[in-house]
Amino acid sequence: MKRKLQIDNSKLTPYLFLLPAIALLGLTVFFPAIQAFALSFTQYEYDLTQPPQWIGWENFQRLWQDEVFWQTIGNTLLYLIGVVPILVVAPLGLAIIVNQKLTGINWFRTAFYTPVVISMVVAGIAWKALYTQNGLLNQFLEQIGITEGIPWLTDPNLALWSVMLVTIWKGLGYYMVIYLAGLQSIPPELYEAAAIDGSVSWKKHLDITIPLMRPYLFLVAVISAISATKVFEEIYIMTQGGPRNSSKTVVYYLYERAFQDLDVSYACTIGLVLFLGILGLSIINLKLTAESNR
Repeated sequence: MKRKLQIDNSKLTPYLFLLPAIALLGLTVFFPAIQAFALSFTQYEYDLTQPPQWIGWENFQRLWQDEVFWQTIGNTLLYLIGVVPILVVAPLGLAIIVNQKLTGINWFRTAFYTPVVISMVVAGIAWKALYTQNGLLNQFLEQIGITEGIPWLTDPNLALWSVMLVTIWKGLGYYMVIYLAGLQSIPPELYEAAAIDGSVSWKKHLDITIPLMRPYLFLVAVISAISATKVFEEIYIMTQGGPRNSSKTVVYYLYERAFQDLDVSYACTIGLVLFLGILGLSIINLKLTAESNR
């Protein structure tokens, strides 16, 4: 009987260690998420004196007819299309370069990773200064023969792409490190065997590197897609959704409705749709990862 009690205690011990973390997540993540889900079916503005009023699916019907929301959906999808492919391919090329045993390669790794540790607030302010009419970018373009400055952040056709460039610049080093960890796990003997079969130079990466890096490619694709879907800091600092909502994304629109218009219930509805989209990306990642490991 005592032996059985000891076995039960040993099985319970891991859960006791997890209990503080689970309680913290419950208070800061799970409970607010459940509350937000419930508020999406109510009419509630940020007024502590008035309780939420149940209105059913009215917020979702309102969302369906909201032209600004659909514009932010289009902007977010465009952000995904513009950012994710580059953040999947370019960091792999950088990782292959910095994986070479060359003099001073650690310095190059540090240089490529430096943007990752810079605060997005600082990076956004710096890039916004570069993008101004008299900023360094336009001055450089004038030096090479382009006389008129480009309105990087004030042209509706350019604003979102200008913000994308900042996201790409800041994310290259982070995903490079993920790829670098995968590259260093590939046995050198595979490249030697491939060289004997005539696979040299860039061809060895097509034959060896890319097939073995497939799980990392899927991981980076999903992480960068989720990050692009949730982009906020760059938009807030550089454009604030303008001009004419051309750079406004779903998360920034949610922020506007919740904290500027104080329309909390409608913001929760937008957040619920965003959650379902990110959940879909996560499920796709799990399926693709499982198939790649077969």
